[in-house]
Amino acid sequence: MALEIYLIRHGETAWSLSGQHTGRTDLPLTEHGEQQARQLGDLLHGVSFSQIQVSPLRRARRTCELATFGAAARVEQDLSEWDYGDYEGLTPTQIHAQRPGWNVYRDGCPGGESAQQVAARADRVIAALGTVKGRVALFSHGQFLRALAVRWIELPIQQGYRLALDTGSLSILGSEHNNEGAPAILLWNAVSNDLFELTSRTAAPAKLSEL
Repeated sequence: MALEIYLIRHGETAWSLSGQHTGRTDLPLTEHGEQQARQLGDLLHGVSFSQIQVSPLRRARRTCELATFGAAARVEQDLSEWDYGDYEGLTPTQIHAQRPGWNVYRDGCPGGESAQQVAARADRVIAALGTVKGRVALFSHGQFLRALAVRWIELPIQQGYRLALDTGSLSILGSEHNNEGAPAILLWNAVSNDLFELTSRTAAPAKLSEL
């Protein structure tokens, strides 16, 4: 089968709940975040993956573990969240008070990563998967996964702001009609309750790739 990339954003943290930018600060999951991770495990039960990769940051690794994929996962540094530098821990409102009109996908972060640097990381992840067949699971973070998705469909990283992505969500990248020359987003920002509802008629979570 053609490559399908399952993008799993980590569960909720205190800062994702408050809206603070969380780059390299290594926060744990909240109780609700751990519940989200277990629900993802239930949802993905029975789905087989050629590779499982996870960000080195604790919130992503814990999500991977609670979803029962930790033992098979390989830590990949390029899956880390955007380094927000001077904007770490700030909310969008606080940042815009200092810099009106700021957009991370265009402007990057002082003291952290530029948009071009994050795009290069996303491109490296995609290139490394170039010869892989079947399904791959990537446990990572909101801003980086949005960047990865737009680079997958061959758009500039500046378009990443157009894709909302919730904690504890699943998205799937693949190809239109299995045509590897036509990269596509097959599923986006689906949370476990939505997907359980979508698959309830067949009670077969392993068929998620067919949605």
